[in-house]
Amino acid sequence: MSSIFTKIINREIPAHIVAEDANYIAFLDIMPLCKGHVLVVPKKEVDYIFDLDDETLAGLHVFSKKVAKAIDKTIPCTRVGVAIIGLEVPHVHVHLVPLRTMDDINFTRAKLKLSQEELKAIAEQIKKGF
Repeated sequence: MSSIFTKIINREIPAHIVAEDANYIAFLDIMPLCKGHVLVVPKKEVDYIFDLDDETLAGLHVFSKKVAKAIDKTIPCTRVGVAIIGLEVPHVHVHLVPLRTMDDINFTRAKLKLSQEELKAIAEQIKKGF
């Protein structure tokens, strides 16, 4: 069964995509820790990050860096934090979270509930950073 991220990649369900190339896609987390929280996903569906082949793993980090630089340019933050947890969805994904404090990347706290209009505006803002 396809993961929810594969369904986004295949355009079976909508997402606020901020960047994409042949191998990776980046889109807003719909339950973000902070405004501008992005998920970066390889298009190859693999559950565990350390099961990725070396080329895909390296490419994921390089693509994530490009997205993080765009977030850093467009979303007010001190820096962009990175987390790879891999328990919520069985498809490798990197969390890029705009940080002002350490608590901004605390996954146990309540998530933001943003409207589709807010998410769309944030996605457009990040896209301008490329």
